[in-house]
Amino acid sequence: MSAPTNHFKKALLQEQALIGLWLGLANSYSAELIASAGFDWLLIDGEHAPNDQQEMLSQLQAIAAYNTSPIIRPVWPDAVRIKQILDLGAQTILAPMIETAEQAIDVVKASRYPPAGIRGVGSALARASQFNRTPNYLQTANEEICVLIQIETLKGVDSLSDILAVEGVDGVFIGPADLSAAMGHIGNPTHPDVQKVIEESICLIKNAGKAAGILMADKTLAKKYIELGAKFVAVGSDTGLLMKSSGNLVTSFKQTVKTSATDTPVSIY
Repeated sequence: MSAPTNHFKKALLQEQALIGLWLGLANSYSAELIASAGFDWLLIDGEHAPNDQQEMLSQLQAIAAYNTSPIIRPVWPDAVRIKQILDLGAQTILAPMIETAEQAIDVVKASRYPPAGIRGVGSALARASQFNRTPNYLQTANEEICVLIQIETLKGVDSLSDILAVEGVDGVFIGPADLSAAMGHIGNPTHPDVQKVIEESICLIKNAGKAAGILMADKTLAKKYIELGAKFVAVGSDTGLLMKSSGNLVTSFKQTVKTSATDTPVSIY
């Protein structure tokens, strides 16, 4: 018996794009509710949402019963945090704010057991190995880990070709919010200049044989990215859905209430 199959990593090789949703509510009950909706993947966000290790664990447990793959984005992609996240049972990580190939190499090493990497061996305490009840987990875990690198600065964009050449990087996720800010268009990822960089980056990632990803709540743009070849696309967030639906509901009864800003399809991740 070996490490569990990473179905998300396997699905990235298929033709069809994988549709996901961001989880920022830091709640296992809402995570389970959304997991039952049929998304291909769900991103548990530790960078901008108040998700600590215990909350990540409870959401992984809630999602496990459903046919959707969990991804975790740590607050920072250092070796200690990556080790802890993988021991919780996550097999796919999204490393934020990567700007160089050297940083991408460090992330890959942090996700692999020696001699391929530097991941610490603590499988007896880890949910990932079923607390050492999974025979050969240590020998097979590396091949089931999926590393996604997030670029969201101009330096990251400039280094994209070098990042794509790093062995062990399975995909590159474009962060439109920080990228638009870096380009002088903060709060406006739909600006033509930003869109040009995003589209060029998706094509570059695709041509390098890696999976391109992005989060975009604008349905038209999200579909356009898929047509360009993006393989994993988040089309919204739990917080955004709740904000918009609650705002729409109250304004349908109280017309004096101001329209929520969430009606504007802007990515904030």
